[in-house]
Amino acid sequence: MKPLSIKDIAKKANVSITTVSFILNGKAEKMRISQDMITKVQTIIKDLGFRPNQVARSLRTGNSKTIGLIVEDISNPFFASIARLIEDKAYKHGYKIIYSSTENDIDKAKGLFRMFKSRQVDGYIIAPMLGMEEDIKELISDNIPVVLFDRNLPDLDVNCVLVDNKGGTFAATEFLINKGKKKIAFVTVDIEVQQIKDRQRGYEDALKLHKLKPIKKLCIQIPFTNSAAETTTELIRFFTDNPDIEAVLFSTNYLAVRGLFCFRDMDKKIDENFQVVAYDDHDIFELHCPPISVVDQPIERIADNVIDLILKEMVKVNTFGEKEEKSNVILDASFIER
Repeated sequence: MKPLSIKDIAKKANVSITTVSFILNGKAEKMRISQDMITKVQTIIKDLGFRPNQVARSLRTGNSKTIGLIVEDISNPFFASIARLIEDKAYKHGYKIIYSSTENDIDKAKGLFRMFKSRQVDGYIIAPMLGMEEDIKELISDNIPVVLFDRNLPDLDVNCVLVDNKGGTFAATEFLINKGKKKIAFVTVDIEVQQIKDRQRGYEDALKLHKLKPIKKLCIQIPFTNSAAETTTELIRFFTDNPDIEAVLFSTNYLAVRGLFCFRDMDKKIDENFQVVAYDDHDIFELHCPPISVVDQPIERIADNVIDLILKEMVKVNTFGEKEEKSNVILDASFIER
């Protein structure tokens, strides 16, 4: 069945298409359309179950009431939690969120930019990756609101919400050192993003401060493209080859989860002789026996700041407000000992 159109509503109400359009777009009173006519058209819309095409509407009004959210992996618990909070907060302000994952693939990321542009989204919330610079510059030059989070692209003048990643892993490493651990492994991922580099830097700085020389063989990079099984296999090989490791700090929660599978398969006990810390909390870490200490990111505060900044930018665009200096928000991570 052919979907209903504004033309169908106008015919049923015996009014012009323009009149229906003004009522749908909230301009009826401004255009001096009578309350009786507004009520009549709204009743017909409700009775017929009409739903305006959002893309077509955005072309008329310049506002689609949608925001595009681009992250590395929406299934990652950190991004999933952030996305849910952003969605809830945006909805309270009349906006809907469209999510997508880049999977750290720049070609896929560029396709997402094209898709969001075709959907006429009002703003972009992005956890960026290298290679996105030109696409983001184009959005900025087109006066489209953009907020980056989780990681930044230093050459861009854009709003961003970050966490002190280096401070988080520094605190975690110092915790392990204070527990008497000297051979501390660092398991990370092989992607070139600033927050991952900062996490390794925090680990190295803590070792140096305590006069412990970083041992190169105790730092391993796991390919981002690995399957879960491949990651577990690689971790088993790493810990088997280095039986003298006294503690390990995982730079992401998904690596730490694979680590727990690895230790189970190896029958390797987590106790006072071998300790584990994960960056980013996860329900599994609290349920695990013994529970796993974590570097916890302030997810709610990240979402609050992201939504505040994107809404502020969209208000300025819609009201032609003066351009202001971009905000660079840096939040503290907290260490949770369990």
